Amino acid sequence: VQLQASGGGLVQAGGSLRLSCAASGSTISISQVAWYRQAPGKQRELVAAITRSGFTNYVDSVKGRFTISRDNAKNTVFLQMNSLTAADTAVYFCYAQSWSRNDWWGQGTQVTVSS
Repeated sequence: VQLQASGGGLVQAGGSLRLSCAASGSTISISQVAWYRQAPGKQRELVAAITRSGFTNYVDSVKGRFTISRDNAKNTVFLQMNSLTAADTAVYFCYAQSWSRNDWWGQGTQVTVSS
């Protein structure tokens, strides 16, 4: 499985961005896809995840602002990020896990929120 993340950029506080994670290869083996982020000097943290059945979960700090969704036909998972703050500045990584617990990481995409 290969993961291609895109959609990062520079945005003003209060603005929005949409990240995309396009999967290719043996996508049928994927059980869930998640977005992680890592800010400078901090540990990587789970932001949001979505299972193949559509169950979602979010870190508390983004609830009500971020929405994870997917387009199964395009093997793509999206992260819609609204009401962005400087605290959301980080490199965002796409992650996928298979039913047999194999996992894959995509390359990071930088999100910078200016205050």
